[in-house]
Amino acid sequence: MANDERLLRTIPAGTLGLIPLESFSDMGKKVDKYLVKWRAKREHELSDTITLNGYKRSTYIVEAACPRFGSGEAKGVIKESVRGYDLYLMVDITNHHLSYSLCGHTNLMSPDDHFADLKRIIAAVGGKARRITVIIPFLYESRQHKRTSRESLDCALALQDLINMGVDNIITFDAHDPKVQNAIPLKGFDTVQPAYQFIKGILNNVKGLKIDNDHMMVISPDEGGTNRAIYLANVLGLDMGMFYKRRDYSKVIDGRNPIVAHEFLGASVEGKDVLIIDDMISSGDSMIDVATELKKRKANRIFMIATFGLFTNGLEKFDKAYEDGIIYRLLTTNLTSQDEELFQKPYYINCDMSKYIAYIIDTLNHDVSISDLLDPYERIYRLLDKYKKENS
Repeated sequence: MANDERLLRTIPAGTLGLIPLESFSDMGKKVDKYLVKWRAKREHELSDTITLNGYKRSTYIVEAACPRFGSGEAKGVIKESVRGYDLYLMVDITNHHLSYSLCGHTNLMSPDDHFADLKRIIAAVGGKARRITVIIPFLYESRQHKRTSRESLDCALALQDLINMGVDNIITFDAHDPKVQNAIPLKGFDTVQPAYQFIKGILNNVKGLKIDNDHMMVISPDEGGTNRAIYLANVLGLDMGMFYKRRDYSKVIDGRNPIVAHEFLGASVEGKDVLIIDDMISSGDSMIDVATELKKRKANRIFMIATFGLFTNGLEKFDKAYEDGIIYRLLTTNLTSQDEELFQKPYYINCDMSKYIAYIIDTLNHDVSISDLLDPYERIYRLLDKYKKENS
């Protein structure tokens, strides 16, 4: 493990404990396996002392649950002591596969239910942990991050709720608007970009790519996502373009103002492979519209890239876009719950984030900076160099 040299010079902030909630249980087990494997091999000079008591274990997962009463109400339960632990709670608030009984009826768990369960587990800790870090990949209520009329600021309230309950750090991925951290200026808040995993996913699955300005371009589907597109374009050494969504602000359909047209700003995409990158795919309408516009401008292969693939309206429109030659590949991470159907699609590339999360947890537990994990420029450069040599 590349991080070992730094970690061997430090001692943990506390006994490591993972609490993946049910919504994140599968991912939590993957993260745990990496941590168990790395620490079993790591020979620290203080390994046999009380300082590192409990450092090497068969699992770091602390058993916890949120059982429910017949009325649908619940409680958080932790089934072993966590006194003095450095705890990492993990939750996927978008997991729509879980349900519970409500007065004899089956009720699917909503983001509100998942967030309430997270708070129940924090409450069950009861202030006994040395430090609590919440890993919440899809930031709860992140789409409601600013006020445009008489409306609630749900994301800011949620962050303040967690901090007031004793959470020390919050880690999320590709926050819709990172400025929401202004709601908790005195506490830790990190938003992680999975750019390395996206590039690795493309390079491992597509051969013969020509990664230069003449053959490839990065596109932001709207003005709000330009920062992530600029970063990807810079590390790949490519040109960038963007679309401006012209909306009809006199109407609201499905909770948003409908898009009237996509206006393109940028150089010619004719004959180039195009990477469209965004934070999430919800219904997918916007991304497919952008891909269609790029095809009209004679773009070559189109790669759709999104941190979170929610696919709220199903996959049929993506199937059609693939059959029509509009999209070539679709990449998302496994930070949110995924349907098995998605993995069967010939155009889908899954980017596993479990090892990355394990790196972050292992590093933070030793109180070591994660700056190089948040900005993986060097790792991306080495990956590109290796790819170009293999395909030269």
